[in-house]
Amino acid sequence: MKQYELIEHTADVAIKAYGKTVSEAFKNAAIGMFDIITDNSSIDDVGQYNIQLKAPDLEQLLVDWLSELLFLNSAKNLVFGTFDVTVDNNHLSAHVRGEEFDSSKHKKGAEIKAVTYHMLEVHNKKPYYVQVLFDI
Repeated sequence: MKQYELIEHTADVAIKAYGKTVSEAFKNAAIGMFDIITDNSSIDDVGQYNIQLKAPDLEQLLVDWLSELLFLNSAKNLVFGTFDVTVDNNHLSAHVRGEEFDSSKHKKGAEIKAVTYHMLEVHNKKPYYVQVLFDI
């Protein structure tokens, strides 16, 4: 099963991420987002962050999850490549690993400005997938 695919959109970038579970689909959405940010660069597991989130529904949880990662990327110049994600009852628990962005090692991809609600979808039954549009 493929992790994610890019979806054609006129001015922005959208992805559809798949998984055997909704947790895996959330993980693959994060992988896809950082592949856009770092242009598929290799990222070492130098540091770890633990993320705990709760939201009223899975769609909001997906936006909050990717927005938190985007905040860490823009505010602390971090890129992540390993994601252990558990989604249960609109609660997300994740351990993410990565390192500081290094222009001599990581390719610069597209700058993602925000995670949007446009085209947002969480399919919480087989086949599990999530879809999200990024403002670039």
